[in-house]
Amino acid sequence: MSSSVSAPVRAPSSSRFYAVAWRWHFYSGLFVAPFLLMLAITGLVMVYFTGFQSRLGQLVYVQPQNSMQPVTAQARAVLNELPGATLKEYIAPKDNDLSAWFVVVRNGATEAVAVDPYSARVLKTVDKDNTIFAWAEKIHGTLLIGDAGDRILEVAAGLGIVMIVTGLYLFWPRNGSGWAQVLMPEWRASGRRWWKSLHASVGFWVSIILLAFLLTGMSWTGIWGGKLVQPWATFPAAKWDAVPASDATHASLNTAGGHDVPWGLEQTLLPASGSDAGVLGVAAGEPVNLDGVSALAKRLGFAGQFHINVPQDAKGVYTISADTMSGDLTHPFKDRTVHVDRYTGRVLADVAFADYSLVAKAMAIGIALHQGDVGLWSAGANVLFCLAIVLLCVSGVVMWWVRRPKGSGRLAAPSVPAQAPLWKTGALVMVITGLAFPLSGGVLLAVVVLDWLLISRIPALRRVLS
Repeated sequence: MSSSVSAPVRAPSSSRFYAVAWRWHFYSGLFVAPFLLMLAITGLVMVYFTGFQSRLGQLVYVQPQNSMQPVTAQARAVLNELPGATLKEYIAPKDNDLSAWFVVVRNGATEAVAVDPYSARVLKTVDKDNTIFAWAEKIHGTLLIGDAGDRILEVAAGLGIVMIVTGLYLFWPRNGSGWAQVLMPEWRASGRRWWKSLHASVGFWVSIILLAFLLTGMSWTGIWGGKLVQPWATFPAAKWDAVPASDATHASLNTAGGHDVPWGLEQTLLPASGSDAGVLGVAAGEPVNLDGVSALAKRLGFAGQFHINVPQDAKGVYTISADTMSGDLTHPFKDRTVHVDRYTGRVLADVAFADYSLVAKAMAIGIALHQGDVGLWSAGANVLFCLAIVLLCVSGVVMWWVRRPKGSGRLAAPSVPAQAPLWKTGALVMVITGLAFPLSGGVLLAVVVLDWLLISRIPALRRVLS
């Protein structure tokens, strides 16, 4: 009597690759989805203010008059209203029926004060670090846990890129299926098939935009952005020939509640006042104060909303700026930053979009689109994008919930066929992710090591995570 044991049937190579890709997509999505949902919701809150109101809250309207009060008179009204405050910044009105704003520091808090530019009357005071926009931005960037939150979100963004690549692989038309099945959901389907079709279509349409959002968002993170990309893409202060440099960077001009300085300038050293350097700036006979510098800004072509940062120490400079990063402009190509010596009134440096590096130019455009700063159309597009991301996260969770074995206690991850070969494309994605995004690569490596050392050797744990 003879007996034979049949060999396990091996699935075709393409289906095995598909199963591995699906497993990667599942696990990366499992980690990324909660953060992606949070980013979409806080993004909706932020774009409401960047696109339809202001970062400081609801727009403050005034009755236009024939002439405005001098900027110094408006500043005095603020300092009289808030004794002991130190003036940091003046923000010119965006339109003739809107208030001017002054940013001051008082008792350790940063406050923004709305002033009627025609009467120099104080209208409203806002704690700049405690606006709705500021809180949404802090959640969006750090989860309210500082550097730890920043690092977690950086990992999530890197794994989000893995999720995008594997998702495109999974739903790319193959085996006779057409593009119509990817571009449009199967409205007549039902149950999990309908959710899967919806997830695939929404994911396909938003994939490239999501990739751009993840990359521009990561440009602010502490490791990939602050240590790797931003330093070599930053405008070199050495281009300002014969101009003394300060010890402070442009990032010191940021005030509580947000980033105000263009990404490509944040790490650039500021010029210093107190020399004969520079070219003619404030006109002869004009005072080198907010009035004189404001008049200079208008002669240089600044109009509508622009910022004047006030010197904070003996070497400090007046900094005139208008950019999409601060919501001043709707065209990043018009970004401009001018530094003025506080003693001589001479222009020490003048940096425009054309002076940025290629990466800084790309970030200036990308961040403006990311924040919905390029006009009402971009704010509206951001709203639709955020809603699409919410739908993408919800549909992914519903698909998992429907397919999971009820009462099994298992995670119900997609299974991998026996003797599945190395998915070379997937391995390449992992290597590239690790090299390009060190934190995410480190997490991927840690998961592989953990799986080999622990999970694969403990049946109960392997069963729960399967």
